[in-house]
Amino acid sequence: MADVHLPKGMRDILPQQMILRQRVISTIQQVFLRYGFAPLETPAMERIETLTGKYGDEGDKLIFRVLKRGEGGQQGEVDQALRYDLTVPLARVIAMNPQLPMPFKRSQVQPVWRADRPQKGRFREFYQCDVDTVGAPVGLADAECIAVVHDCLLALGFTDFTIRLNHRRWLAALALAVNAAEREGELIVAIDKLDKIGRDGVSRELLGRGFTQGQIDRVWELLDGAPLAGSEQALAELDQVEALALAMGVDRQRLLRDRTLARGLDYYTGPVFETVLTDGGLGSVSGGGRYDGLIGMFCGREIPAVGVSLGLERLIVLMEERGMLGGSSSATRVWVTVFSDETLPASLAAVSAFRQAGVPAEISLAGGKLGKQLKAADSRGVPFAVVIGPDEAAAGTVKLKDLRSGEEQVLSLSLAIDQLGAAS
Repeated sequence: MADVHLPKGMRDILPQQMILRQRVISTIQQVFLRYGFAPLETPAMERIETLTGKYGDEGDKLIFRVLKRGEGGQQGEVDQALRYDLTVPLARVIAMNPQLPMPFKRSQVQPVWRADRPQKGRFREFYQCDVDTVGAPVGLADAECIAVVHDCLLALGFTDFTIRLNHRRWLAALALAVNAAEREGELIVAIDKLDKIGRDGVSRELLGRGFTQGQIDRVWELLDGAPLAGSEQALAELDQVEALALAMGVDRQRLLRDRTLARGLDYYTGPVFETVLTDGGLGSVSGGGRYDGLIGMFCGREIPAVGVSLGLERLIVLMEERGMLGGSSSATRVWVTVFSDETLPASLAAVSAFRQAGVPAEISLAGGKLGKQLKAADSRGVPFAVVIGPDEAAAGTVKLKDLRSGEEQVLSLSLAIDQLGAAS
């Protein structure tokens, strides 16, 4: 056998996993639609200049670059890249389509790629589930981002989670207060790692970046609640967004104002938010914020925008661990067996009738002993099987078998269709 391997940080998603995964995506998309976010797709690749310079130095290092074709590629020249997120491509779409009505609300569920270090719940190719609103000022649109995450997690079955809120202008005031206004990006990148490396780790990183111990001590004083001059507008906007989110039904116990929340990407300009599961152990499961300056990089005029992304991979890992992905791992609802060559026409008529009625159905393609056919259905997670022997074929009935309980019923084909259709 040839020595074959996947690229590091990539994986195959086999059918049984994919069925459960599609259910999670469908649940999220249904919530997105309830809020009026219209679906959009963008290409896997963007021009390199579209992506670079939008994520900060840390983010730019993680972009998968694509070599030019021909002689340029042989010399290491790059002209395209795999998309790093779904937000910058959206900004490019808005700039290229000025006729879109504003405010413009879009949802997008597609893979992105990052040359990151793979670990539990973190892959180099992974799906993001985004919603964004373009053309609306701070307020309702930001609150909707918080509310849609809140409702998605509840719809998936999560109850113990916290949505953390902060404001990038508060962090800008923090940088100014410690005489590091020109190094705001470096400060934010370090603070953004607090949940991963702790205070000591952040302090060491800041020292390594050239911040003095006095500056670092002042940073912790302000993050711990000391008054911060120049942050009044940011705090007022957070008060507004929080009040609107609560009015939309977000649970007060699930909202937390957190001065340490930084969100490391450079394009954020206003309120930022991040969701952590209280007992998750996998970091954040959603994040986002306001980015009023990003679209202007493409079209030359400032267009306000805000969005949030759900981390599908981390959510699915947690749902698998907690047994939250219940139900059959097969899209097929009924497996029609083939008793013999003589009864094959009846089996074909039955599987066709199930399919025409909208009940997902398969027929045994390999045939063989009845027990082997039933075992094949059960091993694939199909919940029901139909047996049509000579007696059933003669009587115009089918034997419907529940493969989980072992219960059997003999009934007409139309009743079997009604029963499976009602239960699906």
